[in-house]
Amino acid sequence: MQVLKSGPGHHRPALPALDDGSDREKRRYCGRNMRLFVTGAAGFIGSNFVRYWRQTHPGDFLLAFDAMTYAGCEANLAGQLDDRCVFEKGDIGDLDRVTALLTEHVIDVVVNFAAESHNSYAILNPTAFFATNVLGTQQLLEAARRTGVSRFHHISTCEVYGDLALDSPETFSETSPYQPRTPYNASKAGGDHAVRAYFETFGLPITISNCCNNYGPYQYPEKLIPLFSALALDHHPLPLYESSDNRREWIHVLDHCRAVDLILHDGQPGETYNVGTGIEASVVEITDAILATLDTRSEKTTVPDRPGHDRRYLLDSSKIRRELGWSPLEPFDAGLRDTILWYAANRDWWEPLRDRAPVVESGWE
Repeated sequence: MQVLKSGPGHHRPALPALDDGSDREKRRYCGRNMRLFVTGAAGFIGSNFVRYWRQTHPGDFLLAFDAMTYAGCEANLAGQLDDRCVFEKGDIGDLDRVTALLTEHVIDVVVNFAAESHNSYAILNPTAFFATNVLGTQQLLEAARRTGVSRFHHISTCEVYGDLALDSPETFSETSPYQPRTPYNASKAGGDHAVRAYFETFGLPITISNCCNNYGPYQYPEKLIPLFSALALDHHPLPLYESSDNRREWIHVLDHCRAVDLILHDGQPGETYNVGTGIEASVVEITDAILATLDTRSEKTTVPDRPGHDRRYLLDSSKIRRELGWSPLEPFDAGLRDTILWYAANRDWWEPLRDRAPVVESGWE
């Protein structure tokens, strides 16, 4: 992968005050181009964010940073690297390295997508999740504090709130208590608490977004939609968990990117924003959509539930809609179909990746 360096002689410009977040124009960096440090940039959501941001804010500078674990993919950043988008390989837990990079590239804004995120893998290797999602996040926060960045935005998940009964009328708001049930959920909750502590204790200007399940192109083929699409394209059985009526709320990754954009420009420091669509679909419904879209001989099979399998998440996203004017733009049925067809058309992207996956989903017994 191409690695580009910024030239010498850069000095951090004077930045607008972000102490109370009351002045919207101050949070727009006085019209200057932003300089962003994007972690997890070679992963699914991070790489889509890089592509989105380059199209939407072409004058900004991005330092794309990724540890390149099994889920990191160089091809995700193909065509994006130039003098305004630089890639560096590294770990967010490397305090000295990250501090040096934030200083060298005079970074204004940190956007933290970096995470271990697969619930099934967390059952087999929980230590890796707490190392990255809690300790790594804290080290990244410390680097941001030492270098005086103007905003630290942290990407979290709906799963920190626990789960809901399938027939529950409740939703999770930004004030709902955290009740994580799996090592992945708990590690993300721990990272969220560290982010808030750096705001309350050190005044680091942070924001957090808790998002529902993302779908779209470039998602590593261990998650439901890319995994089942890949299996169906090769006419393999589709292994549904026993609790196949469990539901998730779904959002297209570009709608998530648009939400983060609004939060960075207009969000209040210290605030959390739930990002959800209100659109739910069960595993069975997603599977049926994949089978209906692809010309396949695949059939559904049943495998044992993984331990701690959550039933349902549903976010109340009224805050970001009311305060920042965000709403999803991608229709779910069309977006899902386009996503399935993207995997059908991009076998050369996912085929080399699937053997890297450290989990066999049917192996829980």
